[in-house]
Amino acid sequence: MRMPTITAVTENNAPTPALSLDDLLPAFHALTATYARSWGRLPVLVNAQGEAVAGMEDAEDDCTFAPRQAAFRRRLIEESVRWGEPSIELCPHGAMVWAVPLMTNAQIRGGLFVTAGADTAGQSPLPLSEVRRATLELLTLAEQANLTNAAFLEMRRLAARRESDRAEAIHALKEQNYHSIRDIYLVEEPGLLSAIKGGNRAAAREILNRMLVGIYFMGRNRPSLLKSFLLELVVIMSRSAVEAGGDPTELLGANYSAFAELAHIDGEEALCEWLVALLERIMDAINAGHSYPIGMLLGAAMQYMHDHLHEELSRDDIARIACLSPSHFSRVVKQTFGDSFTDLLARMRVERAREMLVLTEKSLIQIGMDCGFHDQSYFTKVFQKYTGRPPGEYRRLHRSTL
Repeated sequence: MRMPTITAVTENNAPTPALSLDDLLPAFHALTATYARSWGRLPVLVNAQGEAVAGMEDAEDDCTFAPRQAAFRRRLIEESVRWGEPSIELCPHGAMVWAVPLMTNAQIRGGLFVTAGADTAGQSPLPLSEVRRATLELLTLAEQANLTNAAFLEMRRLAARRESDRAEAIHALKEQNYHSIRDIYLVEEPGLLSAIKGGNRAAAREILNRMLVGIYFMGRNRPSLLKSFLLELVVIMSRSAVEAGGDPTELLGANYSAFAELAHIDGEEALCEWLVALLERIMDAINAGHSYPIGMLLGAAMQYMHDHLHEELSRDDIARIACLSPSHFSRVVKQTFGDSFTDLLARMRVERAREMLVLTEKSLIQIGMDCGFHDQSYFTKVFQKYTGRPPGEYRRLHRSTL
């Protein structure tokens, strides 16, 4: 007897060539064995209509896989495709169920289902805190077995994330009470340029998304004005990339093709994709250009630290001064000085304190504060760590030798 088939369902309900379970069952059974070893539960394979076709013998007492629940299972598959993640829900009888889709290209072929209450290995019910990990492992196994379209689901996750970020940006925009697009530029532009120069893609994307939402929100009824501001933004971003070591010729070529594309783009989502793609090309150009003198950036940061030792200084603050990402700045400091940023800052402060102890009449408390130590006991501890003596003893010893 030939095994049943999984029929694809497309958006227009047109049938596509059937996918035989003879082809899917070996991968499904291998996945089931692996998943059962990790979680003590056996997935059930359903077709695109939500009908259980394999593995249901292990869940025959589970109401989730009763024939009348096919619509429930199909809806979970569609939700998983929509968000690009495992879908989790309570079944009509209160059991927790999760599902991932089976896909060929962008077509839904079926799904894999697991019920938290279904105990197939004599284990206790799965704790709620573990459910998220269990769902993600099911998706990972399906992707590794080529039972689903990992690239398509990642695209759906990114789209959902963009939508969420856009909603948050609109909410933040209303709270800021901007009166014009120029207001948005004045507030957001410095952070964007710093992120671009520092190679911090994540921060640059976040700021750019806020700016784009605000620009589109305020210029939505004036498309020509909207595009002119976007062109201005691209020019500013490119200039910052050149300053950070990007190849001007490469950036000019990227901008020329991007400007040609912009003329044919309408709609917020298309504009967002266009600008984010351009940002990625700009950041790639920075990474490809190795001519920017890192020593000059580091020198500017060290000078700032020297001039502001009496203030509160954090690694992230100094990294921004150097136009580097915090992690990159930490690596450069370690490679150059052999110390972490914290140790380097402490050494600079102790060195300043040593000079002041010998050359000035200031009190120990004042010297500590002038060097950025706002706690006397901490000043003594750090000073002794690097010099072998407490500040008072160091002053007496070295003044007697003058």
